[in-house]
Amino acid sequence: MDNVNNTAIDFRKRTRPETIIVRAFALTAAGIALFILIGLIFYIFYKGLPEINSNFLFTAQSMDVENPNFGILSFAINTLYFVVLGLLIALPIGIGGALFLSEYSKQGRVIGVIRFTIEILSGLPSIIFGLFGALFFVGFFKMGSSILAGSCTLAIITLPIIIRTTEESLKSVDVSYREAAMSMGVSRFHMIRTILVPCSIPGIIVAVVLAIGRIVGESAALLFTAGMAYSMPSGILEHIHSAGTSLTVQVYLVFHEAPVGTSNNTMLAIAAVLMVIVFILNTITGFIGTKFKKGNNN
Repeated sequence: MDNVNNTAIDFRKRTRPETIIVRAFALTAAGIALFILIGLIFYIFYKGLPEINSNFLFTAQSMDVENPNFGILSFAINTLYFVVLGLLIALPIGIGGALFLSEYSKQGRVIGVIRFTIEILSGLPSIIFGLFGALFFVGFFKMGSSILAGSCTLAIITLPIIIRTTEESLKSVDVSYREAAMSMGVSRFHMIRTILVPCSIPGIIVAVVLAIGRIVGESAALLFTAGMAYSMPSGILEHIHSAGTSLTVQVYLVFHEAPVGTSNNTMLAIAAVLMVIVFILNTITGFIGTKFKKGNNN
């Protein structure tokens, strides 16, 4: 009997060759990914930080050839406009669509077509959305090349991300919560508002973070819909109807056109600022989500 037990223990302790290979492959892949990420961040900040100063951060670009000045303040403000307006448009529609697909719809051919369409939209190149936005928002709705037209286009781009992520979060809520609520005679809307949505807050936060990353990283769609402008906004609400260049688009313009007052490392400096902005926005989003979740638990 002791021999059998010792054999079983030895067998459990013995590591199979294929296990070693899989572990080595996984560790190698993770190490390569981490090395690339750290190397990319280090290179961007190493080359970009020397270009960053108060004039770079807090002034707008001057088009005066005799007195050249390159600042990103107007581009940073435009980027925040795109993020806020894009989320304000996309979040209600995306969360509402996810609630419909998860809680109200019945599985059938029509719902299958809707899900398939969402999958197709999530894989389309952004330039296709840009062409659609130029024809639909800029042309048909007469918005012109403006921040509003660009934000509407970005909202469509982020809709598949928000719908899919929120729907998966809703599906992950324990079925017993739904059954307990319905057995008490509460309405479906009350159950969704008081149970499902609060429990799905972490997934919704993930959707918001992914949407922010997609909005900040877009350039092709904005080239078709938002136009290019370097001036500071004259008014909060009036600015959405004017053309605006985001930080990402400006990186493209610096790389291809090299505006007056820029150097070879200017685009890396803009990239560094973009990374900091994304980090700050994601941190704020996570903080709000945590506070909201704690409030619901209390």
